[in-house]
Amino acid sequence: MLNAYPQATIATKMLDPVSAANTAAATSAWIDVRNREGTIELTNQIGAMTGSCTWTIEDATDGSGTGAAGIVPNEGAYAAGAANQIQKRTLPVRATRGFIRCVGTIVTGPSLVAVSFRAHPKNV
Repeated sequence: MLNAYPQATIATKMLDPVSAANTAAATSAWIDVRNREGTIELTNQIGAMTGSCTWTIEDATDGSGTGAAGIVPNEGAYAAGAANQIQKRTLPVRATRGFIRCVGTIVTGPSLVAVSFRAHPKNV
């Protein structure tokens, strides 16, 4: 997994901690992962909330979201997250088409959410 390579992993913010009242507010920007290798480890955090939030990971062929489609992590789909919960998922970089984003579907808002990921830089 992440410690299988000698170089350190790089942490990247996907979604800064935000109070999300709807799904649009809980959607990250597209992140370029073409310069990463191995396994991507995503960490999704939910703080205070009144309902639930279900995360999905999407990939695309460019930073505009061309051909966006859901991608299933190694551990399977996310379960609906409750307040004060952290969920971790992993996926191989090679399973993506180069760009990823995370979408949090808010059932009842507002929800405090954040998303980050770690992966190894590509050796060149």
